[in-house]
Amino acid sequence: MLKRIDHIQLAAPEGGEEKAREFFGDILGMEEVGKPDSLRKNGGVWFSLGVQQLHIGIEEPFTPARKAHPAFEVDDFQEAVDTLEDRGVAVKKDDRLPGAERCYIQDPFGNRIELLQWVD
Repeated sequence: MLKRIDHIQLAAPEGGEEKAREFFGDILGMEEVGKPDSLRKNGGVWFSLGVQQLHIGIEEPFTPARKAHPAFEVDDFQEAVDTLEDRGVAVKKDDRLPGAERCYIQDPFGNRIELLQWVD
């Protein structure tokens, strides 16, 4: 029935597109992809990471996702943490998942994001 995850959507408040571009594009290194003309009027911005996409949709009233979250695997956990902290992103490490180094960050809108690296 299900084939794969096509995209994940996070919400942002109205006018949040530039902050999303700065965070997901400039800081996290995702590539922005164009939205279809028929959906541009809704606002928001889309990004790709490999074959998956992350969509930032505008939602009013806006409430950040503080528990539900996407998780992104990183190549080098400590390098990712150092880069994020150097760019002013607060990092909360979590050692409760056996076999993984992981942390949580928040996007500029307060949505929770997990970063992890599986270790032997």
